[in-house]
Parts: sequence; structure tokens; C-alpha cells
Amino acid sequence: MSNKTAKERLDQVNSHLATGTPKNQSRKRGSRSASALPSDYSDVLGQIATLQGIAATPDTSNRGYVRQKKAGKLWVQERIQQLLDPGSFRSVGSVSGTVKWKQIGDTNEEPIGFVPSNNVQGFGRLRGRKIILTADDFSIRAGHADGASTEKTVYMEKLAIALKLPIVKLVDGSSGGGSVTTIRSWEYSYIPPLPSFQHVVEQLNLGIPNLGAVVGPAIGLGAARVVACHFSVMAGDIGSLFNAGPDVVKNASFEEDLSPADLGGPAVHCTNGTIDNLAADEAGCFEQLRTVLSYLPNCGTMLPPVIQSSDPTDRKSEVLRSIIPRAKNRMYNARKIITEVVDQGSFFEIGPLWGRTAIVGLARLGGKPVGIVSLNCEVNAGALDALGSQKIARMLKFLDIFNIPLVQFVDIPGYAIGTVAERNATMRHGISLATAYYSTTMPVFSVITRRVYGVAGGLMLDCRDPRMRVAWPSGQWGSLPLEGGIEVGHSFELREIERQHGKQKRDERYAELENEYKRLMNPIRTANHFGVEEIIDPAHTRELCCEWVGHVYETLLPQRILERISGKLQPRFT
Repeated sequence: MSNKTAKERLDQVNSHLATGTPKNQSRKRGSRSASALPSDYSDVLGQIATLQGIAATPDTSNRGYVRQKKAGKLWVQERIQQLLDPGSFRSVGSVSGTVKWKQIGDTNEEPIGFVPSNNVQGFGRLRGRKIILTADDFSIRAGHADGASTEKTVYMEKLAIALKLPIVKLVDGSSGGGSVTTIRSWEYSYIPPLPSFQHVVEQLNLGIPNLGAVVGPAIGLGAARVVACHFSVMAGDIGSLFNAGPDVVKNASFEEDLSPADLGGPAVHCTNGTIDNLAADEAGCFEQLRTVLSYLPNCGTMLPPVIQSSDPTDRKSEVLRSIIPRAKNRMYNARKIITEVVDQGSFFEIGPLWGRTAIVGLARLGGKPVGIVSLNCEVNAGALDALGSQKIARMLKFLDIFNIPLVQFVDIPGYAIGTVAERNATMRHGISLATAYYSTTMPVFSVITRRVYGVAGGLMLDCRDPRMRVAWPSGQWGSLPLEGGIEVGHSFELREIERQHGKQKRDERYAELENEYKRLMNPIRTANHFGVEEIIDPAHTRELCCEWVGHVYETLLPQRILERISGKLQPRFT
């Protein structure tokens, strides 16, 4: 803003704040002595209030503000008002920024120009929960370092650890990242520092919720801050994220005419796992942040928050008896199983647009938070690919760090196969998933709904000792599915029959073998040998899951919290 405009705004605010001084009364400020200063420090408080008033009032003539509104984005203070509980925001560093001072005496001065810091930070409440909030103001230097206060950002990151409070980050710009103009103003170049990231990593591993929203272009450091969060969401109408913007990309890689959405919009980063979720707009982002926080404790040495549930824990769901088709190759809606079992309306899916062979999210059973993992037979027949493995592994670490038990619905034919699967390093990521299952320690309850085959099936169900699991009567399991398994196990016999007697005889023998294996794979035979602990009526699944979760919260999690406090148990998210 121009110095003239800033001076006019300062004079206007000061005129409202001044009390008991007639407008026509003149005062020689330069001759004011210390004894003449007001005893209540109203002069200092008045200047603070003036600066705070400027920071909280949009300058509608400022080109950055105009650009913000033309892009369809909320101004930073509007975002704060819409996200937080009404009247709950308390700013920290409210007058930090660049001030131009005018000396009015030997020891006194007054502000004649003020550009606030382009990152607004402080405390607030989300549905009654106290949080720390950081919000970029893209209208001031696009969030770059020459308009930010690095010390304030680092202080707030430290404060989240000291006070054990969740931290919410609204990213719009570079969040104090570099700008070449800094070199000019500082008159030297610098090796890029990252003073806040050691505290971010500590927060992540302490289980202090880090929740981020992309509500504009998240660039460089801004992108890194939101991607590092436990949970992130992007506004579909205005959000984008990239290491460097289109202009820099054009000069470096000669990719021209790229829009922010082309380079790093929702179609890119909400489908590759960089950002967890997509929301229609900023209001949708804010609602997802509120929802996710409602499942999480303030830190890893606390229990997840429990609420009252009106959904009976012994509710039967007879529709589950017929949800798995008798025809083994037919698909079904795995999400329907989840929503039938958990408290009504409580399932919140994380990452629905990427790693789509897997379904993960948060829900409640009897009002108690649980994590959900399921395979999705409607995508790639449920075979677990590289992205699906990455998504589940991240979810396991998320649940472990927040002391949330896992309920998983298992129908897995194995890892994805074929040339695409091999090129995408499916086994490498599959073994990373195995490591996550065996290195985490949160309680796990498994419901086998249909198939369990191969290494992938084994690691999902054998990751805890003793195993807590039940099976539905639709269950089928083994080292390999029959399709292809018979060909491998009886390849010599089948080849010889075809060579000696023709293809028809070979097909007849194949059918005999298939019928024999199907008979032997009756799940009751497995239960006879205690290969599966119990086969249950699917309609009673919710009751059993609620009973297990209730015991976990009553007995196991309190002990786990003590181990976290003592340092005996130290899960890691990073």
C-alpha cells in the first residue's frame, strides 16, 4: 500500500480511538515529557490497537487483495472466521510486520505505515477443541519470505509441542518460502534454512495432530508444509500445489502454457496420494478439518475422544448375509459393508481418489474412534497394487500414532500381477506395507469377508499374535486362487492328458480337480482344524466389533497410554 494511503487509514483509526481530546486542541508532541504521558499507557495501547485494526481490516484498493477476490478466494481473516468457532480466535504476533515510524519527539514516535505479516497465527477452537492455527495471507507478497515472520512460524510450531495442541495450517502461497527479492532487500544471498521442520517432525511422531488445507496455490515451502501433515485436503475450485510455479517450470523444462491446475491441481495431487482428500471449495475443506480432528486426541499420550452414540451396539444387519455373491467372480460394494457395521453416519473416508484398490478411513463403533481398512473388489478385482499398499501403510502409521484401533474387512486375492504391476514396484511397496503391519502395535480386529490369498493376505491377518479375527461363511483362502492355481499344481498331469487324449479329456480332468478342491475348501473344514477361529453370521458383525472395541478402550488403550508416557512405546509416523 502507498504511504499516503497507509497514513490516511492510520489517521482514521486513531480518530476513533482518541478519547477526551477535542479535534481543535493542538499539542506540541515534541515537548511532551515522561510525566505528561498517560499513566494508563493508553498511548501504547492505542498504537497497538491501531496496528491490529489495520491487520484485521482489508485494504480493498490493494492489488493483492483485489487479486485474491478475483480468484474467488476468501481473505485470510474471512477464512479464520469461517473455520473457527465464533469469537474464539486469539492472535499471536498480531502486530508483527513491517512498520514505518515517524519520530515525534526525543523519545516518542508513531506509526505512519504498516504492512502486516503475511502469515496470521494464533489460537482458536474447532467445535470446542482448542487448536493452534496458521493461515497464509496471499494478498501480501503471495506469502513469500519477504512478507513473513519466520520467528513467529517457528514459535507456533514449538508451542504446539509444548502445549500439546493440534495445529491446523491453511496454505495459500509459499508459507514464508523464498523469494529472489529477499536477496535485494538483505543485500546478500543465503543458503535456504528450514528452521521449523525439525519441530514438525517431532509433532508428527508425538501424535500432535497436523491438519492442512490447500486453499490456493501451495508453492515450495507451502507445499512441503501441507504435504507433511497427518491429513491434508485441497479446495477443488482454487487449490493447486507444486514445487515451482508455471513460470519457473517454463524456463526450466520448456513446458509452456501450463495453468496451476494443469501443473498441480486436484486431478494431479488428489489422485497420486500427495494430498489425501478433495473438497469442492474452502468451506468443504474446513468441514473436513473439523471432522478429522473429532476422531483424534490432542497428542499421542491421550485417548481418542469418545462420544455418545444413539446407534445400538447390538444392532443386527441382515443385509450383510447376502451382500457377498455366491458367484465367486462377481463384485460387490465394499463400502456398504463398512457403513452397515460402524455407527450410522460415522465413516469418513481418507484418500478415496488414489490407491483405489484399498479403502481406508475413520469411523466409530459405540461412539469410540476406530480406523477402517478394506479392499475394494470393484477396482482391479481387489488385488493390492503399489498405491494401495502405500495408502494402507500410511493409514496404519496414522492409527498407531493416535492410539486408534483398527478394524479391517479382508477380501484380498493377493498382490496385483502383470507387467504394469511389476513396473510399478508392487512387491517393493507390498513389503513396505508388511513392515508397517508388523512394526505398528495398535490393536487389530479382522473380519474375513471373502478371499485371503498369498503373501498379501497372510500379512494382513497374521500381523498380531494372538490373532483377533472372525470369518464370514463366504470365506475362501489358500496360497493361490483356484483359477491359475490348478494349472500350476497339476501342469504336468494336464499336459500329458492333453498330449495323449486330447483337449476335451484334459478339460474334463480339470473340472474334476476343480470340483474336488472346491469341496475341500469348504470353510467349515478349516474351522474343524481351528485354521480359522470362528465363522460367524454376518448379521452379528457389528455386535462383535463393538464388543471388541469396547474392551480395547476399557483395558488395552489405558495401558498403551502409560507405555507412551513412560517412553516404553514410541511409535513413529515419519
